[in-house]
Order: sequence, then structure tokens, then C-alpha cells
Amino acid sequence: MPWKRTAEIPSRTLFLNKNSTRHCLSLFHCSTWRRRLGCFLSLRLGKETHFLVLVLDFDLTALPSATASCMMVVQNFVVDLNKALVFQVGHLGEAYEEWVHQPIVSKEGPRFFENEILEFLTRTVWWAIPVIWLPVVCWFIYKSIRMGLSCPHLALLVVLGIFVWTLLEYSLHRFLFHIKTKTYWGNTLHYLLHGCHHKHPMDGLRLVFPPAATAILLMPFWNLVKLMATTSTAPALFGGGLLGYVMYDCTHYYLHHGQPRTEVPRNLKKYHLNHHFRIQDKGFGITSSLWDKVFGTLPPKMDAKSM
Repeated sequence: MPWKRTAEIPSRTLFLNKNSTRHCLSLFHCSTWRRRLGCFLSLRLGKETHFLVLVLDFDLTALPSATASCMMVVQNFVVDLNKALVFQVGHLGEAYEEWVHQPIVSKEGPRFFENEILEFLTRTVWWAIPVIWLPVVCWFIYKSIRMGLSCPHLALLVVLGIFVWTLLEYSLHRFLFHIKTKTYWGNTLHYLLHGCHHKHPMDGLRLVFPPAATAILLMPFWNLVKLMATTSTAPALFGGGLLGYVMYDCTHYYLHHGQPRTEVPRNLKKYHLNHHFRIQDKGFGITSSLWDKVFGTLPPKMDAKSM
């Protein structure tokens, strides 16, 4: 069956045909094909902003042998989920904001680039973050120790660095990661930076920040810290901030894929998933809700007692 549109089908429609069903429905990790279809309908049609029409043309008995092919049509532009996405999403224009906040719940993420090297650089296992960056944290702290910084002073600067990171974490998430875009390159860059995470929130290899990108961003931050602090205190302060980043990225991964058994991490997981699946313009804190409380961006019905 060829892809087609008719006057009766709205512009925001997810098309499936006999060859597309296996891939699309398997995104939702249900135990049977019948449950997979139910999950899909619930996710796509449960809210007014979701795609309103689901066109199905397949025989349920043929599902196990179906091949992967999935396409989304948004305001006359076709987003093919089986092709590299990065250079497609820019064409969505103003519809990008709505499209990127319609999550696809799958641990298997999409392909970003046709180029194998670029694709490799977008995928990072979570444990690479502490393995790569904790030795760097230790090196910066050791630099301050060698310059004669006392242990209490050192500890205070490290804690201060972590505290400053929590504010930076909130600010970046709220004002940069959730910036609204509609131009081709604006949409493309936003998708690379954070949009992909909202579109595919359970993609385990794109949850933490790629080390190559982190290394590039660390340079201006290090230079800024050197301007604000003394020669002996700058390394400890920067090391504390970098330690805060490591804690953030590991916590973020755990909130998506961990199964917390105690109240504090369980509430934090609930708080963050609320940001992904319920109210995406509130709840920007990841490691805590502190700055959401300070700046009035707590989600409705999320009071201090629940956190």
C-alpha cells in the first residue's frame, strides 16, 4: 500500500500500513501484540494535543512477520523514523514544538546521522561519565591541595561548586534546553541538544551528555572560573562544579532506568517523569526541585511535602 493522504485525514496523522506495524508498535514494550496496539492508542489519543487519527491497514495475524517502516506526517512534511532524523526535523517548522513533545517510549533510540562516526559520537553509555570525569575532578582538587589549600577550605569550595552546578543545571534546562524554535537550523540544533531526549525519553544511549561535547564546553567554563577565583581556589571550585555535573548525569540516567525502592529517589523519579509525560514546561530541576521552588516553576499539585 503506497503512502497517501486524503482530504478527510487531518495534517497531524500517524500512518501505519502492513509493513510498518511491527516497528511502530514494538516501541511500547508490551507483552502481546494486542496490548501493544492498546498502549499505542492510549499514548497517541489520550490527550487533545496528540495525533488525532490512526490509520491502520494490516492483518493482525501478519504482525510477527511485518518489516520495520514508520512515517509521521506533520503539516505536510513526512518524518521517516527509519531514516536519520537530525536533518529531517528542521523541516517541521512551527509544528516541531508539538511534534517533539509527543514521546515515543522505547529503549531503542532512532538513528541520528547517516555518517557512522557522527552517529557513534551521539551514543554514550551512562558509566562512561564517572569513568572519564571523576579522575578529572580528582586532578583539579589535587591541584588546589598542592597549592596549600586547607581541607576545610577545600571541602567548602567543592560543596560550593556543586551548589553552583545545581543552579546552572536548572538554568540550562529551563532557558536553553526548552527554548522554542521554528526555523530549520533552530529545530535541528534543539533536537540535537535536548529535543531528542523528549521525543525518545527512554533512549538509554542518549541520556547522558557525550564526553566529546562536554570537553568542548568545559573550556569556557574553566576560563570563567579562573577569572572569578584565585589561582589556588579555582581548581577546587571547578572540580566541585564538575563533580556536580557527574552526579547530575548519573542521577538523570537512574531516574529514567532505575527502580528506586526508597522514598526520596522514588519521589524524584516521579517528579522528573512528570516533566516528560505530563507538564513539560514545569519541573526543570533534575537532582532536586530546589530551584523550581525558588523561581516558581513547580508543577501544579507538587508541593514541598510531596517532594
